[in-house]
Amino acid sequence: MSVKVTFLGGLGEIGRNCAAIEIDGQIAVIDCGLMFPEEDMFGVDLVFPDWSWLVERAEDVRCVILTHGHEDHIGALSYFLRELSVPVYGTRLTLELAAPRVEELRVEAVFRPVADTRWVTDGPFKFQLVPVSHSVPDGAAVAFDTPEGIILHTGDFKLDPTPIDSRPTDLPTFAELGRKGVRLLLSDSTNAERVGIIPSERSLKQTIHNIVKEADGRVIAACFSSHIHRVQQIADAGLAAGRYIAFLGRSMERNVVLGQRVGVLNLPQDRILPIEELLSRPAAQTMIITTGSQGEPFAALSLMAARRHRWVTLEEGDTVLISATPIPGNETAVSKVISGLNKAGARVMHGRNANVHVSGHAAQEELKTFLNVVRPTAFVPIHGEYRHLFAHADLAAEMNVPQINVLEDGDAIVIDGDKTIVERNAVEAGYVYLDGSGVGDVRDAVLRDRSHLGDDGVVVVMVALNAKTREIIDGPDLNSHGFIDDPEPVLAKAAEAVETTIKDYEFGNTEETLSVAIRRTVRRVIKSETKQRPVVLPVVVEL
Repeated sequence: MSVKVTFLGGLGEIGRNCAAIEIDGQIAVIDCGLMFPEEDMFGVDLVFPDWSWLVERAEDVRCVILTHGHEDHIGALSYFLRELSVPVYGTRLTLELAAPRVEELRVEAVFRPVADTRWVTDGPFKFQLVPVSHSVPDGAAVAFDTPEGIILHTGDFKLDPTPIDSRPTDLPTFAELGRKGVRLLLSDSTNAERVGIIPSERSLKQTIHNIVKEADGRVIAACFSSHIHRVQQIADAGLAAGRYIAFLGRSMERNVVLGQRVGVLNLPQDRILPIEELLSRPAAQTMIITTGSQGEPFAALSLMAARRHRWVTLEEGDTVLISATPIPGNETAVSKVISGLNKAGARVMHGRNANVHVSGHAAQEELKTFLNVVRPTAFVPIHGEYRHLFAHADLAAEMNVPQINVLEDGDAIVIDGDKTIVERNAVEAGYVYLDGSGVGDVRDAVLRDRSHLGDDGVVVVMVALNAKTREIIDGPDLNSHGFIDDPEPVLAKAAEAVETTIKDYEFGNTEETLSVAIRRTVRRVIKSETKQRPVVLPVVVEL
């Protein structure tokens, strides 16, 4: 019985991680993540995988299995469950992190927590979650025991020997799976270009403690709200320095409560204060832990940098600690925030001037160690841009992995006995955009128009025609926005050309076709005169 894995996202990009494994006509989905929009995705809030293929086969979809609680793995889940109501498996904390987003969308979901290394059966799927270290607690790989052998999906991982929660990547279990025979390995490639190993999370302790201890005024620390171990380390440093702590940001406040409830975050309640009460204490006794490490425009740290935060106005003597590195695409926004913080008088410590961050993804020596432990027959690098995937494939070749395939979103790989078959473009796997509250309402053509609006502006052409004679009653009138400084001469030439086009036009076609002719005429004139390509919007009214 063959087993098929289809990739809906996460290959060639950072985000939208989503794959589907199919056994005996039944499908289990691995992760359902989002991607944050790129600079040219004007007006787009979030980017999702295209799961229309799964919707068409809704009766065959059994479940979703989550590897960990980061947005690029769980962020689209609520929208997915709105269309496909299936149970969701994961570790306890992962499900706790996913639940609020699902509840916000008022979607009913069945969450089924899974203990580490316990085999679970759902239809034809037998799987277990194997502990891995990452930058969010309770991360896991997923191992499927299939008719074609073990298929192993690592999720995001590194080989941290001394994680904060003493829950390291479970190499003994992975070695046991390797001895049984891993037929196909799907492995995290994010740091495949990075030589060496990633230092332990605990390696940050002394630096963070020193920065907090030496600070004369307030300490304002920013990190991912899901990085609960980092929150713990920062809070421990503040407590050791005799400071009281307040948390800012909706997700930070929510995850702190969640972390305490499930026992992965330990804080003395008498040292945790609401922000308004904290600000009444001497600055040297206070610490604020906040969101905004990625330069998000409305996050607390960005508002502080712009001097628009409701509670916090930065002053000389404040120390800001940014314990994160920018996600690809966020570099400019983070740099802008750091500059704003400096301008406001704060001393800013971040990943490029202090040892305040370590990655949650394995570097080359860790990846090679993992390959040596698992010893797969076939290998597909996942989770990364194409350069990361190819770098990981090169590492696998060094480790003498027999079959290596670098795939793209929409591709599938079929395991059938000794055969490993790649199906290119097996399903549609393009971007699906969330624009406001609508999912899929915006397509690439709309984004191209928005891009043109930003670059070259818009020209609106209005003309009124006699419905019977087709003679021009009014216009053509052309108006532009964001086009050129003195558009009138160009628009006058375009209006003359539009009038000629209408007079020469053979009516008997549709009004839409006349609009197309007008649009082409205006574009031709404008391009000839200015080399610009604004969006042209014809409005034809028949009276």
